Amino acid sequence: MKHFLRPLPLVLGLLLLAAAALAQPAASKLAPPGKGDKCPVCGMFVAKYTDWLAYAVLADGKVLYFDGPKDMFRFAADPAHYLPGFKKEQITALYVSEFYSVKPLPAQQAFYVVGSDAYGPMGHELVPLATQADAEAFRKDHKGKRVLRFADITPGLLKALD
Repeated sequence: MKHFLRPLPLVLGLLLLAAAALAQPAASKLAPPGKGDKCPVCGMFVAKYTDWLAYAVLADGKVLYFDGPKDMFRFAADPAHYLPGFKKEQITALYVSEFYSVKPLPAQQAFYVVGSDAYGPMGHELVPLATQADAEAFRKDHKGKRVLRFADITPGLLKALD
């Protein structure tokens, strides 16, 4: 009987991950921002900058919009700094607009080019791409310095982009 119970924690963990994935909205169901939606980090109205949009989906179903990935990462690192009382646990999903398709892409899946000659609404920006091959080609074509993954983006790196 003990042998049958050993995989139980793994199975329960996989079921929880699957449930969380099902609870996240599909990228195709993200509504575009309205004219009054502002980036909670810089206060910029975001509807004019749909090519650079980034999104934070909250547990209550609300969506926060950002004028680019840089501000989304700043918010995700310290949301209470921008919205007092807000907790990281309220964020259920993060999306960025993929550079070529301009479609929402889960932020954890994207490859980010840093230091390129492509500028977002707030200047230097992290350029999100869907594949490593696209990111490397973009880096070469646009004088980018590095290709990074989600976990590589730090507050120090974001500050250096300003």
